[in-house]
Amino acid sequence: MIRAVLTAAAIMIAGAEPGALASEMADRSGATLQGLDKITARVSAIEVDVGETARFGSLLITLRACREAPPIDPPEAAAFLEIKEVKPDEKPEAVFSGWMFSSSPALSAMEHPIYDVWVTACRDARKK
Repeated sequence: MIRAVLTAAAIMIAGAEPGALASEMADRSGATLQGLDKITARVSAIEVDVGETARFGSLLITLRACREAPPIDPPEAAAFLEIKEVKPDEKPEAVFSGWMFSSSPALSAMEHPIYDVWVTACRDARKK
């Protein structure tokens, strides 16, 4: 009972309808990532479209989805990435698969001794 009253009060204070508090993230067709080579200390911008694979050093980064919060919410971009490392004369080895979040890069980070990769933004696909 108390929880229902507090929820109703929060909705009234926010001036929103009950279903409007949790807005949905919009699908985007591409993402902008940052890559850090820890050996050379170089940071690179990586642009990739959904379903495509980009190369960063010995990594192959495949973007499966990218979602962005609406403009009325705090900025947030979430990308589902599959990252494999390709070593000479070996089969590609999966090093990361999951969601990465722009507002909390350490929440779901790729553990790798040479490279760091993180999401900076979602975007619409590049013109070809």
